[in-house]
Amino acid sequence: QVQLVESGGASVEAGGSLTLSCKVSGKFISIASMGWHRQTPGRQREFLASVAAVGGTDYADSVKGRFSISRDYVGNAVYLQMNRLQPEDTGVYYCNVDLRHATPEYFYTQEWWGEGTQVTVSS
Repeated sequence: QVQLVESGGASVEAGGSLTLSCKVSGKFISIASMGWHRQTPGRQREFLASVAAVGGTDYADSVKGRFSISRDYVGNAVYLQMNRLQPEDTGVYYCNVDLRHATPEYFYTQEWWGEGTQVTVSS
């Protein structure tokens, strides 16, 4: 029904930058919010950033001031600009979206997740 495809993950040196992209396709009415999480093996998935339908953003303390989230309202995409990357930023980055769907009687919101893209930051 819905597909999220992340891209942009790569290996970079500490202090470098990367931009992640997430394209949303499938059947839905609209996008309520979009965000990014990351996961390191053996640890819980960590919230990084989100952007709401009206454009308000939220960031985890660990990335505040270094990462910037933005969305494409026409192309149904969300981006994460990552600057001054550190080895601790290494992990699998997951795109997630809250999508509005419709039944014959009402609208509802459902959360969807991408498969993830690997980011590796070396010292």
